[in-house]
Amino acid sequence: MHRRLVVSLVTAALCATTLTGAAGSASAAGSKTAGSKTAGSKTAGSRAAASGSRAGSAAPTAAAAAVNCRKVKCVALTFDDGPVADTQRLLRILKDRNVKATFYVVGNNVQRNPSTVRAEAQAGHQIGNHSWDHADLTKLSAAKVRSQFSRTDAAVKKAIGKNPTTVRAPYGANNATVRRAAGRPLVHWSIDTLDWKYRDSARIVRTVTAQTRPGDIVLLHDIHKTTVSAVPGIITALKARGYHFVTVDQLFAPARLPVGKVTYSNRAGYRP
Repeated sequence: MHRRLVVSLVTAALCATTLTGAAGSASAAGSKTAGSKTAGSKTAGSRAAASGSRAGSAAPTAAAAAVNCRKVKCVALTFDDGPVADTQRLLRILKDRNVKATFYVVGNNVQRNPSTVRAEAQAGHQIGNHSWDHADLTKLSAAKVRSQFSRTDAAVKKAIGKNPTTVRAPYGANNATVRRAAGRPLVHWSIDTLDWKYRDSARIVRTVTAQTRPGDIVLLHDIHKTTVSAVPGIITALKARGYHFVTVDQLFAPARLPVGKVTYSNRAGYRP
């Protein structure tokens, strides 16, 4: 009798462990979303929410549960100005290395390449709004700024079924008008690779490797072939230093980014 009771208790414990593991895998598996730039450097602002994110802050994606960036070293690679033809090569590189990223897309490129944006989202990458045609939003009226964001929202929603939850102002140029029009968190960067200026893959790898700290957001552009070619080296170097590659939402989870304000990194959130 005593032996049967012990066997039963062990069996029950094993079943509970199996169920717990299965639940963890299921929650880690579900999450998606994901890319625009050309000149200079950036700093803040972008867009009016077209369907659901207007309640003070944006919620992190479900996949945030997979990695706790408060306890482990995380970095968010972000790619601006696409999608373009070479974005497909970048997606293959990221898939082969099991890396998630965030794409701040330009609306007119989304309109031309909707299948690429769909592929980004289906692969679990996050999509962000980077305006319609990469204009300096600080030189536009409030109505035109709203139009830049709403047209891009519409193109993204048509491609993937939902609106971007964050925005990035072209060149980082923002003011009060841009921040109000954004209607969502504005996400900029803490590492500027200057890849638009220096079309040198090795230099890009060196810059990211030397400057990255836990919680950083790295600015890259998938419109440049030299940038896409640098990505394998970036991943190899940072993985060797123990970094996890996450989307912007994952980087800040479980925190909710402030609407209408500019965020540059989550270095302060890393407390191992």
